[in-house]
Amino acid sequence: MSQTYLKVGNDDRLKHRAAMLSLGFNLVSTGVKIVAAVMTGSLGLLSESIHSATDVLSSGIALLSVRAAAVPADEEHPYGHGKIESLAGFGEAILLFGVVIYVVIEAIHRMLSTSMVSEVGLGLAVMAASAVGALVVGLYVRKVAIQTHSMALASNAQHLFVDSVTSFGVLGTLGLVSATGWNGWDPLMAMAMAVWMAWGAFGLSKQAFHDLIDVRLTDPEIARIEAILGACPDVKGWHRLRTRRVGNERQIDLHVVLPREWSLVQAHDLADAIEQRIERDLAPAHATIHVDPEDPDGEEPR
Repeated sequence: MSQTYLKVGNDDRLKHRAAMLSLGFNLVSTGVKIVAAVMTGSLGLLSESIHSATDVLSSGIALLSVRAAAVPADEEHPYGHGKIESLAGFGEAILLFGVVIYVVIEAIHRMLSTSMVSEVGLGLAVMAASAVGALVVGLYVRKVAIQTHSMALASNAQHLFVDSVTSFGVLGTLGLVSATGWNGWDPLMAMAMAVWMAWGAFGLSKQAFHDLIDVRLTDPEIARIEAILGACPDVKGWHRLRTRRVGNERQIDLHVVLPREWSLVQAHDLADAIEQRIERDLAPAHATIHVDPEDPDGEEPR
């Protein structure tokens, strides 16, 4: 059991480090983009500035949520605080939808106006640096999110990837404006960005919603649990296998059927050993096993 707790502690440190890196990058990126947007008058840059501002907020949410989710279970919250991360991920997806609506409105307004883009060279430099930086930071945050099963960091990584792609998009758009002299590329690119952001926000909200309503673990994870049970020759069968994810922790409970003639001590020791094996193989995890005696008539216990 100590190995499981050690891994959870390491996960918390990794998540905190990734959240801090994301927050720091987004703060710098947002400030630079706001200055560049004002100087160039580009809708793409303005949209990116607002988008990056929401990334700052989402990074702050991710940082707070991973800290809150790491708080151990207590009397009021016996199952821990892991769902805070899923709730944060859902909130960040809704925030992204808000950005999409704003970008669409501004793009339509710009198409109907005669606003011009200036200082294109500055915009190109800012977007190039932002695109590469967001991609590098996003890859690191996603790696930690996968490693620790953090919904909040997964959502935050998605924000960074959106930021990288949209920055590359704005970079290309400014290049077209510079090459052709037609400012219509600016709002058109903003509309394309909005569609892409909406699709990403939908995927994030769907995943977070599934975590909040206790969708079972994946088929490969279920198969690993059943393989552990099947490898124990004294286990005559199992049923009522229930699984869910709370934050980055997997929770498993089930009934196992053991020989009827076994003593309570034997049954308890085997159940405890299986729990520890499941928790070790699927760490961080918590397993609870109920023991049923084998029915002499072959009927399945209830």
